[in-house]
Amino acid sequence: MTSKIKPSQGTPYARIMGVGGYRPTRVVPNEEILKHIESSDEWIRSRSGIATRHWAGPEETVAQMSVEASGKAIADAGITPGQIGAVIVSTVSHFKQTPAIATEIAHRIGAGKPAAFDISAGCAGFGYGLTLAKGLVTEGSAEYVLVIGVERLSDLTDLEDRATAFLFGDGAGAVIVGPAKEPAIGPTVWGSEGDKAETIKQTLGWDVYRTTPVPGGDAPEGRPAPEEIRYPAITQEGQAVFRWAVFEMAKVAQQALDAAGVSPDDLDVFIPHQANMRIIDSMVKTLKLPESVTVARDVETTGNTSAASIPLAMERLLATGQAKSGDTALVIGFGAGLVYAATVVTLP
Repeated sequence: MTSKIKPSQGTPYARIMGVGGYRPTRVVPNEEILKHIESSDEWIRSRSGIATRHWAGPEETVAQMSVEASGKAIADAGITPGQIGAVIVSTVSHFKQTPAIATEIAHRIGAGKPAAFDISAGCAGFGYGLTLAKGLVTEGSAEYVLVIGVERLSDLTDLEDRATAFLFGDGAGAVIVGPAKEPAIGPTVWGSEGDKAETIKQTLGWDVYRTTPVPGGDAPEGRPAPEEIRYPAITQEGQAVFRWAVFEMAKVAQQALDAAGVSPDDLDVFIPHQANMRIIDSMVKTLKLPESVTVARDVETTGNTSAASIPLAMERLLATGQAKSGDTALVIGFGAGLVYAATVVTLP
């Protein structure tokens, strides 16, 4: 039986057209973290490469940071908000189950009535969003798609957890994906390893706060009393995550290069998730990247911003001239889930 559905009206290819970032105004040095844990600046730098991070103030909400980053990406792409057909937001730190923060952001930037939704893929979230955006553009569901990675991880940081207190930062990164005349976003190599989900996780679910409404009453059976509950935070098994990221993600990165038909010698830029400087350096070594390849090391001054880390690093490389428009870049995100996503892109 012949299908009556007409062919897609999309474009064969998609590309990143513009990028924008927002870092909170407050800069937090390691010395401030050391007020809460027994450690040293030297230990933090040697383990993570992090010297400072940005933490959001009360007015720097997930929505506000996203609006700021989006405005820059829209201007960089040379389009108007009304041309955006979809808004995709990757975040784990928007604490309302519904509505999606993407809808508020779409309204605040003046995007009209685009499709708008959130995704939760941790540190691989930007790669997931970029892949979805490419599909929407090439199939014709949207001419331009706004992809945002945004986090306020300071809200999910346990300052007394020596393994993670120094890791996390806040910020937002955004890109505009639109039509292209030639391939500019390669095939995505992505996946998950749910058997390792416990290695990076939130310590408690929000349901622990469901207590009896009776004043002075006892907590429901099997639940701790409110005064006994420690606020949920992100925790991880550092050594297990390090080994997985270094050995397994280097393989995924190579698969993304192969899928795009690109060799390490063809690369201009490498933008991995900014989790840890030791992980970044180890991946560079394992992939045998030439010294000519510019490597994003934004983690030193921004910390681990999860879904925001890749677009923030991309924006800084372009803004500082370390990378330029048209460069070929390998991007890879990996984290809680455990999930990952890698692809090769042409920089805007």
